[in-house]
Amino acid sequence: MKPLQYIPVIIVAALTLNSCEHKKEAEETKQHFVMTDKMHEECTFANAATDFAQNEIRLFGKVTADNNSMAQVYPAVGGNVISIDAELGDYVKQGQLLASIRSSEVAGFQSQTTDADANVSIAERNLQSVKDMYEGKLASEKELVVAQKELDKARSEKSRMGEINHIYKLKNGSVYNLYAPISGYVVYKDISPNEILLNNRENALFTIAKLDNVWVLANVNESDLDNVKQGQDVSIQTIAYPNKNIKGKIDKVFNVIDPDTRAAKALIKVPNTDIALKPEMNATVTVHYADTKKFVSVPSEAVVFDKNKNFVMVFKDKNNIETREVIIYKALKETTYLSGGLKDGEQIIVKGNLLIYDAIND
Repeated sequence: MKPLQYIPVIIVAALTLNSCEHKKEAEETKQHFVMTDKMHEECTFANAATDFAQNEIRLFGKVTADNNSMAQVYPAVGGNVISIDAELGDYVKQGQLLASIRSSEVAGFQSQTTDADANVSIAERNLQSVKDMYEGKLASEKELVVAQKELDKARSEKSRMGEINHIYKLKNGSVYNLYAPISGYVVYKDISPNEILLNNRENALFTIAKLDNVWVLANVNESDLDNVKQGQDVSIQTIAYPNKNIKGKIDKVFNVIDPDTRAAKALIKVPNTDIALKPEMNATVTVHYADTKKFVSVPSEAVVFDKNKNFVMVFKDKNNIETREVIIYKALKETTYLSGGLKDGEQIIVKGNLLIYDAIND
């Protein structure tokens, strides 16, 4: 008969042996995980690839109209605004009426036009009279030359008034009409009914812009100037369309620092055929540029973060799937660059990786 003092030792040994057997069974279960055909169909895979690490700089700016597709409308005369036919945001066609102004200056132009017409008629009759007298030896050649010059002068003044009337599209009366010089959208308006306009006004009344192409002007901090270059790829997002990722390239970085923002401007030209982007919209511009070193890259979706570590699921075949710890060099939205843990060309699970990770490691 065994002494009683050995019984607890035997029980502990039995429990320990039982625990080890369960642990061994659990490990064998993990090691013998087999991916089913259905799971394989639902998963997506990617091969690790060695490439230069990409960097990102996030800039903030706004959408503006293309300066080369924009026209400002100024009043040629002062006067009283009697009607407005276009509002902010309206689409107008070239030659469409924007506003009408009653002006005493227009009435003065009409009077000058009438006088110019009359002076031409008078000069023509005077020249004909002098010609008749010259042929009858009653007028000198000098008088004939003077009469011809008077007619040329009168015709020149009539032509000048005709050009003024054509440029400003003046008609009979005292009303001056403003017309759209190009087709586009009214992006600026500074005119009100019954307003008295001065003839020396410096600000435009209307600004019209074509919006099928727009500019995005992004602020570049002084610390980022060395990394932001012409020709770099960018992606643009706006608050209005958070799920719309607009691609573009930096067309120009202006060599001037704004004294207020302490930043330079980067220009990105963007097609806008659907007129989704509108002037003064805020925009976030992400600049992409390559690092000088190469790293193994994987889709960011393939990385599993657990227990303060990062893992990928290395797929060899349905019977051989490995949980591999990796060291992250840089993680971007779509791509993660690794400095250790994975080799070039190894296949990993992307979509469905969490499900496989839990099945093997829980």
